[in-house]
Amino acid sequence: MKQLIQLKINGQVRDVAIDTNDTLLEVLRENLGMTGTKEACDLGECGACTVLLDGRPVHSCLTLAIRAQGREIETIEGLAQNDNLHPLQQSFVDRGAIQCGYCTPGMILTSKALLDGNPSPTEHEIRRAISGNICRCTGYVKIVEAIKAVAEKEA
Repeated sequence: MKQLIQLKINGQVRDVAIDTNDTLLEVLRENLGMTGTKEACDLGECGACTVLLDGRPVHSCLTLAIRAQGREIETIEGLAQNDNLHPLQQSFVDRGAIQCGYCTPGMILTSKALLDGNPSPTEHEIRRAISGNICRCTGYVKIVEAIKAVAEKEA
C-alpha cells in the first residue's frame, strides 16, 4: 500500500507516493528521476549514494524515504545555480578529480558537508571525511587537491 509523503529536496517540496520500505535512493532515482545519486553497493559501504540530510552526509541506500519527511534533502542536482557549477564541482573538473564520475556526486556532497562545518580543514581531515566514499579510478590525490583548493579559496 502506498503512502503519500512530502520531501523537501533542493529547496522544493515534492509530494511522493511511496511504499514504507522504499529507500531514499529508490525514491530519488525511480520516483523523481534524480539520477545524480548513484546506486552501487546497496550496503552503505561505497558512498556513491550519499546525499545531505539536514546538512549531514547519509547513505541514501540505507535511509528509508519516510524518515526523510520534514527534513532538508540536498542532492547533486541542487548544487549548481543559474548554470554555474558549485565551487566544488568546478574544482573537481579543473583538477581532473573526475574519472568515470560514478563516485563524484557522493564525494562532492560529502566534501560540501565537511567545508560547511569546517571551512579550513587539514589534508588529514579531508581524507577522514571522504573515507566512506570509494573511488576506484583516481587514487584520491586529485580529489583531495580539489577539496583543498576550494577550502583555500574560501578562506
